Amino acid sequence: MHFPATELVLNERNEVYHLALHPNQLAHKVILVGDQDRVALISAFFDTIEHQSQHREFVCHTGTYKGKRISVLSTGIGTDNIDICLQELDALVNIDLEQRTEKTNKTQLEIVRIGTCGILQSDIPLHAYMLSSHAYGFDNVAHFYPIDYTEQETQLRANIDQHLNLPYGITPYLISADSDLTQRLSSTETHMGITITSSGFYGPQGRSLRLESKIKDIHIKLGSFRQDETKIVNFEMESSAIFALGRQLGHTCATICLGVANRPNMEFSKGCEHEMNALISYVLDRI
Repeated sequence: MHFPATELVLNERNEVYHLALHPNQLAHKVILVGDQDRVALISAFFDTIEHQSQHREFVCHTGTYKGKRISVLSTGIGTDNIDICLQELDALVNIDLEQRTEKTNKTQLEIVRIGTCGILQSDIPLHAYMLSSHAYGFDNVAHFYPIDYTEQETQLRANIDQHLNLPYGITPYLISADSDLTQRLSSTETHMGITITSSGFYGPQGRSLRLESKIKDIHIKLGSFRQDETKIVNFEMESSAIFALGRQLGHTCATICLGVANRPNMEFSKGCEHEMNALISYVLDRI
């Protein structure tokens, strides 16, 4: 298949358009972060840094950590940017940018999101490590693609839908993180469960300032969901699109976040630099 200029958009240096990267600048282990400043925070742990670049909100550092070649890329906030990042990351390894053709032999990326999140269970403390087993997306990115959901994912989504009874035209989807990669990130230090990916920070997460949210008690409903041992543990804004697009493109994806707010307890972290550094170290040693 040949990809024309309007589909595979490249800049004047023949880099993917938004990320502004060449294939040789990307490692096959990729850490995604929302915050641009967190890229340098992570690459400070590297033994060597071979590449640094920035285009718009997309900052990328590639280097080595204990013999492992790793790229760290900032995505900005939200699943709309994840659509850009996942598509262009895949293009870097699975499309010949010179010939504009799909490669016969595919490369699988290992993608881990390190982020911050809101906790939805009152018994989980601030600064806990929140590990996503699934993402339940309030966004609509995956609805534009032919995603192959498993029977288990479809049934679990239906059960959550029924529990929430969302009346506002919201059509969520649910998809699993990669189980092997998630297991590598799992330990007694992590709290695993379903992550809610929201399409916004205020109203879509039930917050009301001067403009009242139609779903202002949504965090209470989400926190009360139970299916056997499965529960919904946190809110964030990127994972559903990472898991859906990543898996459909043949990559392994996982998310681990630092809990900086506890919604049931109405607590917000007063600072988490030390705790974020500890989480970064934790992840780098396991990927």
